[in-house]
Amino acid sequence: MCGIVGYVGSKQVTPVLINGLKKLEYRGYDSAGVAVMSDSSDEILVKKSKGALKFLVEKITDEVVKTSKDMSDAQAEKRLGELIEKTGTIIKGNVGIGHTRWATHGEPSDLNSHPHTNVSGTIAVVHNGIIENYAKLKAWLQDQGVVFKSQTDTEVIAHLINYFYEKTGEIFKAVLETLHRLEGSYALGVLCTKYPDRLIAARKESPLIVGLGRGENFIASDVPAVLEYTRDVYYLNQNELAVLYNDHVDLFDSDGNKVVREPSHVEWDMASAEKGGYAHFMLKEIHEQPKALTDTLRPRLIFDGDKAKDIQFDEIDFGEDWKQAGRIVITACGTAYHAGVVAKYAFEKFARIPVAVDVASEFRYRNPILNKNDIFIVISQSGETADTLAALRLAKAAGAKVIAITNCVGSTVSREADEVIYTWAGPEIAVASTKAYTTQLMCLYLLAIKLGKERGSLSAQQYSRLLSEIAAIPEKAQQILDNQSEIQKFASQQFNKSKIFYIGRLFDSASSLESALKLKEVSYMHCEAFAAGELKHGPIALVDPDTLVVAIATEPELYEKLASNIVEVKSRGATTMAITLDKKGAFDNCCDSVITIPDSEPALASMLSIIPAQLFAYYCSILRGNDPDKPRNLAKSVTVE
Repeated sequence: MCGIVGYVGSKQVTPVLINGLKKLEYRGYDSAGVAVMSDSSDEILVKKSKGALKFLVEKITDEVVKTSKDMSDAQAEKRLGELIEKTGTIIKGNVGIGHTRWATHGEPSDLNSHPHTNVSGTIAVVHNGIIENYAKLKAWLQDQGVVFKSQTDTEVIAHLINYFYEKTGEIFKAVLETLHRLEGSYALGVLCTKYPDRLIAARKESPLIVGLGRGENFIASDVPAVLEYTRDVYYLNQNELAVLYNDHVDLFDSDGNKVVREPSHVEWDMASAEKGGYAHFMLKEIHEQPKALTDTLRPRLIFDGDKAKDIQFDEIDFGEDWKQAGRIVITACGTAYHAGVVAKYAFEKFARIPVAVDVASEFRYRNPILNKNDIFIVISQSGETADTLAALRLAKAAGAKVIAITNCVGSTVSREADEVIYTWAGPEIAVASTKAYTTQLMCLYLLAIKLGKERGSLSAQQYSRLLSEIAAIPEKAQQILDNQSEIQKFASQQFNKSKIFYIGRLFDSASSLESALKLKEVSYMHCEAFAAGELKHGPIALVDPDTLVVAIATEPELYEKLASNIVEVKSRGATTMAITLDKKGAFDNCCDSVITIPDSEPALASMLSIIPAQLFAYYCSILRGNDPDKPRNLAKSVTVE
């Protein structure tokens, strides 16, 4: 959600900013802009534009990237790269900030795009987040004679900094005074013409990192924006500020006191964040799942020769609080919430412990009942999801032990939780989550199985069998990917269906939720998911010949009942497909297509059955002419409510 990039150094800054913003396109945006400290005059040069980043480049260079219908996408991309480099000869300067905006206050437009400036243009600001008291501040500033140009909450910040700068005569103090009066969330980058050698950054709720180079330093919303230049970063903590110069960075707390700490080193490199020959990041990340599952699984298995004999979480102390826990509470949003729903079935089956699963955006407002012997698990791919963070803080305030599952080292969730389990999925660039989801499931399954052993609800024989089964999951995921042609073919026949339903029972009901979400996110096809037994309690009224029903079937004892559900919709004209473990033909007579996944323990099959659904969503998306990496209206990291 929005992207910030900033630079202080010796390079021409505009190409650095635009290249960094390109690396953050996956976060979702509707406009873009840059502000550069001019090296030839005492002014900040601002350029911004509604729409894709290429329109900003075109505005800067006065050249159209795609000049004819005959120019291929590859040629257009090459030309865009040439124009980005050219921007450094048009807007010259070595200090600057850039932004991709996802509209909250004010429609997408050139005027509402960031950066925003004070009236005289001597202060420029980029901002992620939402200022909740902006209307009150705006009214007060207007009473002081300030004239606003945009509809945004961000413009308030620029004018407020200017007000305090005129009072204090010092830009850092002005920023600090401003932050003390802002309510809501923010990640900020600030320039001032009177201080042309520095860039000020600050964060509250919204993520922001500082990249440390040699003779140059950076700010960014996420690591990929700076990986081309450095892998040493500071993850700014809550209410921290940073002042960046070309040769050093100073960190401060909210009272203006200096903070000293060691930077973090990013282990992955730029190659991990590139497409690597795949048409889209989404397809690449679907195909990376066997490796991601292995990377998440193997460090947590103890082997005796080739055989897994135990699960070990170095991050978790399975002490009495786990063994004596009265229940597990899981909260998350979107895809991560769906992982939590699968986990409910897993914990209750393997560990025989009750589980409550909440949507994080609801949890914080319903005055939840928390007990001191609850285990509280939050799940967030980015580690910055605003609603999940709010739920985490509420649980900690109530005295619950909080376990975080996240993919992002150094994220806010990872820093604030009591214990952290990382999904070693590597960078996930596509907005629609795939490998982050399956690695979240892997962590949750490992926890459930380990807890089952610790609480004595799994026998030694059952535990050993489950370890063997879960160790084989990555290889079975690869088998599905090696045989995806049937899914692609089925998508080519069904991508224009007006209604799609995913159905299943038990674990498969939970998997249906995520399957439907993937299709909605990237294909924009209307899709719903529900427990198969609920068909006749209303949804079947919607079934007609324009309907596709996909049944996920990995619970052998329920195949017969699920087949009956499929017959019900088939008799009303629906097209049907099954994703199943079944090899005996239980669905051959009632389904138009049957996708068979490799044999596995049914209770673990959610890590496999989702892969055909991900592929189906991807192929429907491209067949409908969409960009699956950047679905409309969506953002990768939702850092506001």
